[in-house]
Amino acid sequence: MEARSCQRVRTRVAPSPTGDPHVGTVYQALFNYAFAKHHGGDFLLRIEDTDQTRSSRASETAIFEALRWAGLAWDEGPDVGGPCAPYRQSERTAIYREHCARLLESGAAYRCYCTPERLTALRLEQQQAKQTTRYDGYCRDLTEQERRRFEVAGTPYVVRLRVPDEGVCQFPDLLRGVVELAWDSIDDQVLLKSDGFPTYHLANVVDDHLMDISHVIRGEEWINSGPKHLLLYKAFDWTPPIFCHLPLLRNPDRSKLSKRHNPTSVTYYRRLGILPEAFTNYLGLMGWTMPDERELFSIHEMAQAFDLSRISLGGPIFDEAKLRWLNGKYLREKLDEAEVLRRLRLWCFSDEYLAAIVPLVKTRMDTLAEFVPLADYLFTDVVAPDRSLLVLGERDEEGMKEVLHLLLHALDTVRGWDRELAQAVVRGVAERQGIEFRAILRFLFPVLAGRKDALPLFETMEILGKDLVRRRLRNGLEVLGGPLGNKKLRKLLSTVTEDGVERQD
Repeated sequence: MEARSCQRVRTRVAPSPTGDPHVGTVYQALFNYAFAKHHGGDFLLRIEDTDQTRSSRASETAIFEALRWAGLAWDEGPDVGGPCAPYRQSERTAIYREHCARLLESGAAYRCYCTPERLTALRLEQQQAKQTTRYDGYCRDLTEQERRRFEVAGTPYVVRLRVPDEGVCQFPDLLRGVVELAWDSIDDQVLLKSDGFPTYHLANVVDDHLMDISHVIRGEEWINSGPKHLLLYKAFDWTPPIFCHLPLLRNPDRSKLSKRHNPTSVTYYRRLGILPEAFTNYLGLMGWTMPDERELFSIHEMAQAFDLSRISLGGPIFDEAKLRWLNGKYLREKLDEAEVLRRLRLWCFSDEYLAAIVPLVKTRMDTLAEFVPLADYLFTDVVAPDRSLLVLGERDEEGMKEVLHLLLHALDTVRGWDRELAQAVVRGVAERQGIEFRAILRFLFPVLAGRKDALPLFETMEILGKDLVRRRLRNGLEVLGGPLGNKKLRKLLSTVTEDGVERQD
């Protein structure tokens, strides 16, 4: 398969389906879309699902829904097809292996037989010596006899990129001018894993070339990967695309936007009642301004006026309070009463949402008017629990903060969401902390509902959804005086594996 000859502007967004659809995905998609449409070009959606242990079709579907909700349509992608199909990397593995073989043949890459144990020991040794952790090139120059010995023994291997030991890599960036990075700061990147699947770096370069991507507009966290990608373009004798690294979205304290501090899932903002046009308008204001400096504009208006040179590198602040303010302007100035009513029905007054609540409420009602006080907390974003309700028995507030942090950690590790998963998460944390199951329920009712007595807890958690549950758990931490300090939190989570199971060492 060879690249099509094409002079059109073609951009792409390439999210990994490994969790909830991230605000940053829509942010990057919006800027890629606006640039492509401003130049009469194409905008592609590619799914980078080479991480087979974490990727899921449910997450992929959520990405589709989030981007469509935001008003972004792609010209080519997994669900709409196109001349460069397939658009899922998991369906393109033969292409990557073929290109990897070319790199091995040319000497631009090599097989690495190092065991995980050796690599772990190497990393620890470098950390103790306060050195940059990187591969030491042990397998770079193996003799043919040494390689044959590994192959006869059936030793698993990965394929690594051969990176220069010295000198400087320079490449142009549309926003930053010439970027310079020393080669000795660049690791011999793994290109093909032992399971035969590519890493992001190989798949990204091969796909961008074969899909005729003219401009790679991505987050600044990928700047350090630029030299690796340019090495691959050179090894394949391909002309690289034009690079543009967008500034990262940041929290008000200027830290990187992270779900550990603020909601980052698009699903949360949908659940909050943010209008999609206000959401994309706000993301459009992230480090960019319209020529006439107006604050309210549509995606179409942004694309018409879009100019990358108007992007500021100062680090855009994603401020939920400002988003709410902008959303209010849309509600008051852009929507008439009939449209507001329609949006309310789409939000939380749809038959589907009410149908999930009515079975829980009807056995407790004597009149229809009692529906509102029984279910009101299911129609808001945060609640205000009494601090005195958030302490159990002899456990102090620090102990209850640990419970909330462990619940948040467990939420980050589970896929999907329903009452059974919610119960498993809560039961697992209760058992780990030695808390009676009924006691942890008494604690969670005020955290999630704002009061001691509420509708069945796990059904409530299912209806609220994982993002809103996460928000209310974080609110519980604030009610208790704020999260644990970083040192205490690291110590707490150091005993928990990625799947939430306590380590035994």
